[in-house]
Amino acid sequence: MRSKEVLKKPEFSMQRAAYKSMGYSDDDLSRPIIGIANSWNTIVPGHFNLRLVSEFVKRGIYRGGGTAVEFGVIAACDGVAQGHDGMHYILPSRELIANDIEVMAQAHRLDGLVLLGSCDKIVPGMLMAAARLDIPAIIVPGGPMLGGIEFDERKADLTSVSEALGMMSAGKISEEEYYNLEDVACPGCGSCAFFGTANTMCSLAEAFGMTLPGGALTPATYAERLRIAQESGIAICELVKKNISARKIINKASLENAIRVCMATGGSTNAALHLPAIAYEAGLSLDVLEMFDSLSRTTPQIAKVNPASKWDMEAFYMAGGIPRVMENLGDLINRDALTCTGRTVAENLASYRYHYPEDKRVIRDLSDPFNATGGLAILHGNLAPDGAVCKPGAMDPSVWHFKGKAMVFDDEESADKAILDGKVGPGTVVVIRYEGPKGGPGMREMYNAMKYLYGRGLALSTALVTDGRFSGTNNGCFVGHISPEAAEGGPLAIVKDGDEITIDVEKRELTLHVSDEEIKRRLAQWKRPEPKVKTGYLALYSKLASSASKGAIFKF
Repeated sequence: MRSKEVLKKPEFSMQRAAYKSMGYSDDDLSRPIIGIANSWNTIVPGHFNLRLVSEFVKRGIYRGGGTAVEFGVIAACDGVAQGHDGMHYILPSRELIANDIEVMAQAHRLDGLVLLGSCDKIVPGMLMAAARLDIPAIIVPGGPMLGGIEFDERKADLTSVSEALGMMSAGKISEEEYYNLEDVACPGCGSCAFFGTANTMCSLAEAFGMTLPGGALTPATYAERLRIAQESGIAICELVKKNISARKIINKASLENAIRVCMATGGSTNAALHLPAIAYEAGLSLDVLEMFDSLSRTTPQIAKVNPASKWDMEAFYMAGGIPRVMENLGDLINRDALTCTGRTVAENLASYRYHYPEDKRVIRDLSDPFNATGGLAILHGNLAPDGAVCKPGAMDPSVWHFKGKAMVFDDEESADKAILDGKVGPGTVVVIRYEGPKGGPGMREMYNAMKYLYGRGLALSTALVTDGRFSGTNNGCFVGHISPEAAEGGPLAIVKDGDEITIDVEKRELTLHVSDEEIKRRLAQWKRPEPKVKTGYLALYSKLASSASKGAIFKF
């Protein structure tokens, strides 16, 4: 065991004394030392319950024969960070999380890790750390929150409040209705009740085999969440005993499973940012965006959850969640892939017990899909030579082919203001640039812009393209992750007001209707802008972050 490198008698008695100063016994120090990387805090709803979840993980670790040692991990909330400078820090926090876990695990020679997290950049950062360290590890999510009051023909959630702001600005609801929604949209803690990036990445952690079956989507307030936590504590001790490390689980086969599940469920576009980063940390030399593209063409969408339908995460869980999706995908899933149970996907599915009956309004059979192809699509063209990402699973088919005239903005705030002021009309392609990993810096979500377009009734008559990214809850017609980004001299930098742009989902094309000669002429005249931030972590991030098409990983 790694921990014995620093706890062996007599030469490491000083380290043993340090542990004993906190009450650990000789018996404790003879067991595997299991780190609990806990992102609990009282800022982020998805992490509010993790202190209690951690106590049940500890019970499991002790029952499994290990000794638990706990440390904190930062966790920032995308929801709280929306619409202001705080969003610049959200994606960059992913690298900090991975680095912090690496430091704690290596400095203290931990034998295994239980990673507690629920939200957008925390779970990807934890998976990156596990893959980088290649020691036994398990992800334990905190679980989704329950839906709120009925609003706009579905249970309300956090994004309902943003959509309602657009409705109020358009005179569709009163100010009193708007402020009442603030009190009843989110009835309790958990990762948001829609299938955004948080719940997508928890689901993909389960598809990878890094979370116990059913562990991704059991709601935060269910007692089953605590039982899963305890079982995870037992399971990590078994992984340590059997020397099943993270890279034995995170490999090409499980990566394909994760992408298949993402396509089959219409997961967040941000998955196309995080899975390349996880693959990189696992030492997999793969073109992950190309895998997204090829697998999307052969993976039907068999689940539809908010924002693609009215069904929330509780309904998705009750319909069978990720086990049901993987079971229904049949031979499209690599069933011999190893998982954190120590068993294969096939063995896990054969023994899984569903608590609720099937609901084919939410999860269908492979023979009767919602869409013949996957929920995400990778687009290429003269506006995105290295690729861009859209989400047909959350787009009305009427906007799968959209042609309009560009209205260009060099930041999110000016676009948001124009939309709320009624300056954006039907037939417009809103272009928001200089919001990529380097240019932003930090690749902010263009969440508000899409929600305001929806609230003002423009979701089916406008489009939005950006080198930034989107929340997993966005719908309408949108394309993000345009690479190369504008700050790196990508073609997005030279788009002008009035230029025509076509989005063609079925052909996987994103086209700027400007001649090649004119594009070259404009690019020759373009000048790289000054960095927006010149000090602190964001300045460092801007220098080190790679293209979105490569997962925005650090390149040294």
